[in-house]
Amino acid sequence: MLAVVLVALVAIGALAMGLGRLGPGWAVVTAAGRAVAQLAVVSLLITAVLRSGWWTGLFVLLMFTIAAVTSARRIGVPVRRLPWIAVALASGLVPVLALVLGLGVVPVQPIAVVPIAGIVIGGAMTATSQAARRALDELSSRHGEYEAALALGFLRRAAALEICRPSAGQALIPALDQTRTVGLVTLPGAYVGVLLGGASPVQAGVTQVLVLLGLLAAESVAVLVTVQLVAAGSIERG
Repeated sequence: MLAVVLVALVAIGALAMGLGRLGPGWAVVTAAGRAVAQLAVVSLLITAVLRSGWWTGLFVLLMFTIAAVTSARRIGVPVRRLPWIAVALASGLVPVLALVLGLGVVPVQPIAVVPIAGIVIGGAMTATSQAARRALDELSSRHGEYEAALALGFLRRAAALEICRPSAGQALIPALDQTRTVGLVTLPGAYVGVLLGGASPVQAGVTQVLVLLGLLAAESVAVLVTVQLVAAGSIERG
């Protein structure tokens, strides 16, 4: 029955994409297939990874690398720009992990480091991709305004920021909405997972608040750095 439900969910997503001309329906099928395959592999490897601090560090580095490559592809930047995407991701990830792990709020143990790092990396990746795409699209569609700003004496970076910063900031809307409505509209995964693990509702709530605020901080910094890198020409297409 689980298999039937999963196939039905994929079919609904693919049909919605195809019939609504929102994009190729096979993209949903491909994404679903990759999710199943990747989680199957991770499920087999995670036990071994969690037994070693070194393996845990390498696993987090692998997650970070894949996130940077995925974001670069989504933005449409060439390979030579990949290091700048990694800089944007790291700018959001490093301060959050340093704070929560360095002060002992989250224990420096593999079983705790892997999930919290994965959550923050995923959030920073999404925010970076959205911010860069919006900023680059805005600079492309409003190139005349950019040239006008240069004619008025603006420096290139300042002119680019005037054009792309407002739209790029919209990449934070999902994180802001999720944080504002938690408990009223949704009960996110961290809360439910901790609750099902036997913790009290208060402990689950504290954990979820930590995750949400950590995500919001990481995504805010990542978007800030991404916009600056786009304005400076470090992140660009072609």
